[in-house]
Amino acid sequence: MQVGRAGGHPTMTHTLRALAVGTVSAIGALLIAGSALAADPLMERARELFKPLPASIPVVKDNAVTREKIELGKMLFFEPRLSASGIFSCNSCHNLGLGGVDGLETSVGHGWQKGPRNSPTVLNAVLNVAQFWDGRAEDLKAQAKGPIQAGVEMNSTPDRVMAVLTSIPAYTARFADAFPNEKQPVTFDNVAKAIEAFEATLTTPASPFDQFLEGKADALTDAQKAGLTLFMDKGCSACHNGVNVGGQDYFPFGVVEKPGAEILPPGDKGRFTVTKTADDEYVFRSPTLRNVALTAPYFHSGKVWDLRQAVAVMGSSQLGAKLSEQEIDQITAFLHSLTGQQPRVEYPLLPASLPATPQPMLR
Repeated sequence: MQVGRAGGHPTMTHTLRALAVGTVSAIGALLIAGSALAADPLMERARELFKPLPASIPVVKDNAVTREKIELGKMLFFEPRLSASGIFSCNSCHNLGLGGVDGLETSVGHGWQKGPRNSPTVLNAVLNVAQFWDGRAEDLKAQAKGPIQAGVEMNSTPDRVMAVLTSIPAYTARFADAFPNEKQPVTFDNVAKAIEAFEATLTTPASPFDQFLEGKADALTDAQKAGLTLFMDKGCSACHNGVNVGGQDYFPFGVVEKPGAEILPPGDKGRFTVTKTADDEYVFRSPTLRNVALTAPYFHSGKVWDLRQAVAVMGSSQLGAKLSEQEIDQITAFLHSLTGQQPRVEYPLLPASLPATPQPMLR
């Protein structure tokens, strides 16, 4: 029998050689693909400024997030009886079906009063450095207490909230489960902690931009990649960066040129009302741009309804740049890539009021 030079069957020898060549080629292709991915300059540059949104629930300072606390917080988030009128809940101004906002210029509250500012999204708010446009609440616990007590919002009081909740046995049982080591678990502080725990779950991972940052080069369209490049080149990322693409610091509205009074009301001096420092006049916390395509109208005044117009205003006011129509289109396309997976929240069944439950106050 004829044998090959190595003493084996020629067909087997050729097969082994082909397998070896195929294996080497496959490994080479993977290495080339990996090198190309690592060498993607836009992706590498973006990774220096931004981070993908984590899929897990973020850690909350001084508030262990448990299943029982989340479930209670969800009930309280949708509970209209936390308001004096029995009409308004957290979801009224932070509608989870509308990108975490109410879609109004400024929110409407007790007695159909209009609030002074546009309602920021609750989605990913747990990742902000502070809450409210002026940063007056250090975290979501502090934020949750504000609207409940604000006269133009829910117009209630801690005492009334406690009276409502303690009159309903189903709620007292829920608080006992959520705060098992406390003698008096039904407190206004624990209302805020439960709401914060639920709101910490309202993140929106897996946006096209997140996927791009994680290495999926084709997650963004060519227009979105061009917009991302402009977003960094023009300086937008100076204020809007990090895991939340904003929400991490305070900046003047009108760094180069203040917009007109129709967009920047002169009576609202922003963070100045908190710090009483002259340098903080018309300074606001930069908003997160995640899901921004869902959260019109824009700015603290809610005066701009079109995202393209908002981009143009930012270009002139913050950057001193008159953006071309193509640049506006490309940056807007990039902003659309920040829309992530929306939370799927089942509307909770709330326990019925009893004779001892305080009745609604409509005035």
